[in-house]
Amino acid sequence: MERQYLTGTNGIRLAADVAGDPSHQPVVMLHGGGQTRHSWGALARVLGNNGYYAVNVDMRGHGESEWCPDSDYTLDRFVEDVHQILENLTQPPVLIGASLGGISSMIAAAAREADHIRGLVLVDIVPKMEVEGIQRIRDFMLAHLNGFDSMEEVVDAVSAYMPQRKRAGNSEGLRKNLRQGEDGRLYWHWDPALMVGERTPNSVRNVDRLRDAARRIQAPTLLVRGKMSDVVSEEGVKDFLELIPGSRAVDVSGAGHMVSGDQNDVFNDAILDFLAKLDQREKSAVLS
Repeated sequence: MERQYLTGTNGIRLAADVAGDPSHQPVVMLHGGGQTRHSWGALARVLGNNGYYAVNVDMRGHGESEWCPDSDYTLDRFVEDVHQILENLTQPPVLIGASLGGISSMIAAAAREADHIRGLVLVDIVPKMEVEGIQRIRDFMLAHLNGFDSMEEVVDAVSAYMPQRKRAGNSEGLRKNLRQGEDGRLYWHWDPALMVGERTPNSVRNVDRLRDAARRIQAPTLLVRGKMSDVVSEEGVKDFLELIPGSRAVDVSGAGHMVSGDQNDVFNDAILDFLAKLDQREKSAVLS
């Protein structure tokens, strides 16, 4: 994969890994809050090897992207970054977004004409989320703002948060989501202002806004839900499918909210199947 730097709102620099031929169908991947583009690393390689142009982005304040100098991490800024990324593509993309990346993608897709977004994949995120699950994520992120003394301590924290996932024997992948501070401690690779500032993603997010956005989405849409998710319930899935006629949902057994990390191969296959169906749909439309 090749490293690139994209330009977001107000000139903020966004790090991205790209794979595949730029003239092929672009697929833009946007991770969840508190994660980095490395969450999608395996998927980006799979897409590049299967004839797609994968654009795997670190969202503002995450990973190797710039931290916002005025700590503006409101949802609107993330959505504007998505629009900026799309403006620089040569053809309509498929958007894949998890959690915060999914919410941003949902709102951005709703504002675009039907022929400006080829497809949308939302990973374990719907307008009607479970409050307890969201709070558990927030508690986990807030609990470790002071960092960790060692990788073993990081692995312990992640294992306690995601007991359904096999404890990592090799922490190399997890290490990519951390940065080392000047004090030698390990910190999650995101700006703490995302959680403790006045302008956070939660400050302008509400169910009515997200449901309204979902109603306006015209692109073919897939919801990938972790069967063990405590963020997206079956009721939330039903509500989502009613909001977007023609959309569909798949459950990934053995996965929680972090679907791609819990069941990576199954998740990747679901994405490839969705993309293949988009291709078949367009070919059928041309033939008819």
